[in-house]
Amino acid sequence: MPSFTCKIGTDDGRVVEKEFEASSRQLLHESLEEQGFHVFSIRRRLFDSLPGLTSSRSSWTGRRFLSFNQELIVLLRSGLPILQVLDTIVERLEAGQMFDVLRNIRESIRGGDSLSEAFGKYPHIFPHLYVASIKAGERTGDLPVTLVRYIAYQKRVETIRNKVKNAAFYPLLLTISVFAVVIFMMLFVVPRFTQVYADANVELPLMTRVLVATANGLGHSLPVLLPVSMLLAVLGAFFLRTERGAFFLDRVKLALPVVGILMTEYSLLSFCRTLGTTLSSGIPIVQALRMSRATLNNRIYEELMVQATRKVEEGSSFADALEQTGYFTNIALRMISVGETSGSLPDMLNDVADYYESEVEYRLERITSLIEPAMMVSMGLLIGGIVVSMYLPIFQLAGTVG
Repeated sequence: MPSFTCKIGTDDGRVVEKEFEASSRQLLHESLEEQGFHVFSIRRRLFDSLPGLTSSRSSWTGRRFLSFNQELIVLLRSGLPILQVLDTIVERLEAGQMFDVLRNIRESIRGGDSLSEAFGKYPHIFPHLYVASIKAGERTGDLPVTLVRYIAYQKRVETIRNKVKNAAFYPLLLTISVFAVVIFMMLFVVPRFTQVYADANVELPLMTRVLVATANGLGHSLPVLLPVSMLLAVLGAFFLRTERGAFFLDRVKLALPVVGILMTEYSLLSFCRTLGTTLSSGIPIVQALRMSRATLNNRIYEELMVQATRKVEEGSSFADALEQTGYFTNIALRMISVGETSGSLPDMLNDVADYYESEVEYRLERITSLIEPAMMVSMGLLIGGIVVSMYLPIFQLAGTVG
């Protein structure tokens, strides 16, 4: 997610600079204003993802974050004061960044900050949704329950995210392998066969001549093609890090034939799951919408959700506002409308998320079952065609001699 450096004014009159992560500058600006800050400037960090140029920020891995929260829940339920809870957790940590962060959080609480205010000072480690859930738990007095709800949400999100990653891993590995094999054959194997045929002074078939011409062209153009490709890749990466480039990429993702539908359902799944969790924590719907729309992870949809949030603020029903976005299915809209009418919107949003989750799993299975054989066949035809083209003159020469 992009990182921004923000100059903001606090309630006590101080002007400070902080780093935040957000999907877009507009959403970050609105989020900071909702938290009571006066925003002077927001600058995007262009080099925050390049190796060797990153800052010291880092986030807790999913497993360690889960372990920390489970321990936190157990200690809070035991009735210990929050300072003793943090002392117990810090004593069991090894020296490192998280040890220092939790120790600083403990000192902030000792100085009068609430737990959510202390966690909110480290947005690169504790997500905004997590801090908001803790604040809601402090407000309602059921912090352990709120944390349990958030952890359950986090587990579901991590599960579906891992399924998507695993489904994409094998096709990506096959693609890289095929590309590497083809480049190796075109640059090293085909030229050696070409030299053998040139020494034998034989007439090559059309298929072999095309292969030889392609290999020769690739070999001669590689010294120019490689730096040009690297330059285009760097320029493309910088373009995609701009607002216009990010919108272009998100629009291309949605236009893909099969993957676009999958990405849409995955975005809606994340949004409904997050919104249901925030509403269950007691956060008002408008604030919950603003917090949850970043989980759509697509700027096209986020802009539509901004419009839907405005309509809710103006008095429209939540279901009607979502219907005008045009990307929720009819069954999901009916379920949300029923939940809004009956007062069980958080539960119904979780049901909608379950529905989209089943759709995502079904599409992942279909795509995986279709793409793997298709890629294996394509790989076999491509490499087999190169091999046949190289050996075809030998077969013809053997037939002539016979």
